[in-house]
Amino acid sequence: MNIKKFLQERFTECFLATYPQLAEADFIAEVTNSTNPKFGHYQCNSAMKLAKLLKKSPQQIALALVEQAKVDLSDVLLACDIAGPGFINISLSPEFLASLCAKMNADKMLGISAKKPKKIVIDFSSPNTAKEMHVGHLRSTIIGETIARVLTFLGHDVLRLNHVGDWGTAFGMLITYIKQYAPEILTAGEQEQVEVSALVTCYKAAKKLFDEDSDFKKASQLEVVALQGGNPKTLKIWETICEISRNSYQEIYDILDIDLIERGESFYNPFLEGVVSELEQNKFVEVSDGAKCLFLEGFANREGDPLPFILQKSDGGYNYSTTDMAAIKHRIEDEKADWLIYVTDAGQATHFAMLFKAAEKVGWLDRAKVRVDHVPFGLVLGPDGKKYKTRSGETEKLIDLINTAVEKAEVLLLAKDSEKHKDLSKSQMHNIAQTLGVNAIKYADLSNNRCHDYQFSYDRMLQFEGNTAAFLMYSFVRIHGIKRQLEEKDIVISRADIKLEHVNEITLGLHLCQFEEALESITQDLMPHRLCEYLYELADKFNAFFRDCRVIGVPEQNQRVALCELAEQVLQQGLYLLGLSTVDRM
Repeated sequence: MNIKKFLQERFTECFLATYPQLAEADFIAEVTNSTNPKFGHYQCNSAMKLAKLLKKSPQQIALALVEQAKVDLSDVLLACDIAGPGFINISLSPEFLASLCAKMNADKMLGISAKKPKKIVIDFSSPNTAKEMHVGHLRSTIIGETIARVLTFLGHDVLRLNHVGDWGTAFGMLITYIKQYAPEILTAGEQEQVEVSALVTCYKAAKKLFDEDSDFKKASQLEVVALQGGNPKTLKIWETICEISRNSYQEIYDILDIDLIERGESFYNPFLEGVVSELEQNKFVEVSDGAKCLFLEGFANREGDPLPFILQKSDGGYNYSTTDMAAIKHRIEDEKADWLIYVTDAGQATHFAMLFKAAEKVGWLDRAKVRVDHVPFGLVLGPDGKKYKTRSGETEKLIDLINTAVEKAEVLLLAKDSEKHKDLSKSQMHNIAQTLGVNAIKYADLSNNRCHDYQFSYDRMLQFEGNTAAFLMYSFVRIHGIKRQLEEKDIVISRADIKLEHVNEITLGLHLCQFEEALESITQDLMPHRLCEYLYELADKFNAFFRDCRVIGVPEQNQRVALCELAEQVLQQGLYLLGLSTVDRM
């Protein structure tokens, strides 16, 4: 159950029963989480806003409402009081919270109520073919994966697309260079797997020749024509380049546990001419300096002149705008999507604002029927506060970033306490370090507001204290360890109802019941850090419960073990939604 929504609905009913005239105003009660736990669990502030409409003081309105709520919600409320000029503080009864916890514990969906499923297309990661994934691809990849996991868990039909850059002039240059200078790339067998770094080297050399050698430039342009025209030999080389790149991406996706369907720019290439033709026929296209453009209200350049959304360049070539217009049309009309999500860096905000506006203008996008979101994110910064680079000034390869985190995690674990892991093999220690290193990178990123830049620090992200992956992993291991202790002592636990009596039991129980609220908040603003905050607070509240409420060998043993089991399930599910793995020992 989403408690906040439940209270909103029930308090709306109480208001309407007390003041029937509110029905004409389509009134909905405003219920929020309490800003201070000592005042209650939730608060309703609607009385303040209704004073003018009802011609009564907020205190009078609130008093009448509280009397009604105490009758209608007697099975839910522990207390319902008025504070200040008309704020209504709401405290839920331990019995009500315990009943919700019990339902969650018995449900594999943890009490998440069924939603009307939407068809969602989420576009994320999107590296460029023939280039290595670097630190700049980290945020799109893991933010997109988390959003996709949350929406899937909530019951939606999610299509995860990897819109890779696998088309265009760059491939004419690369194909020409490989044919002339590196044909061995095309003849390598399975035992001689070509690394993507070889393609990067070829591309740099090809770009230099393209800029300096007119014959090479002309040959490259002809290869672009051959590629676009479907020449079998050219296509074969292009497919080899794509496969080498795909293998490189997949290595990283496997480590990060990322699930994507590749549908790159090349997929939409057959539609580009038709898109431009359709918009020309419908009189949307204007020619500016030889280019075919859309001009959209509200977009101007630095000089104040209208900013063109270019669909076809003056030389007849297409660009990102054309491809994205073909893609949004396909996703709405062919995929029948109800919701489109694009996860890219904040620098592309204007492009996507124009894309959505253009799709609306030409009649493909009806925002009353299809939701569209650009999910921007800031930069990953180095210790100097500038864009993250290697010591040599190069952009950090993503695979190197991951490997370094794993190495540092292993050193940290081995140094932490040799007695605690003396019964673990080197292989087991390495696996734990692998999990911790990857989790640390992901969580350090996801726990930050995605709209902000953040400073990357191995030392900070691998700490066992504070809001880190290591702290959450250790909390999970602690909960899991309770069951292991019971097994070691041959204590059989009979299934018991959850009871919330101690203040820390009630605090933990309430927080567990708010899991659905945390997930649904992400559907509103697509901010994964909200789930990180929820899980950090869950771990903190569990640790307070564990400190003050003995579990094993007390009369409350069975009911407290049931509460621990629910905390374990929610924490594990939350970590999974963030793309984090769990371990049984640390």
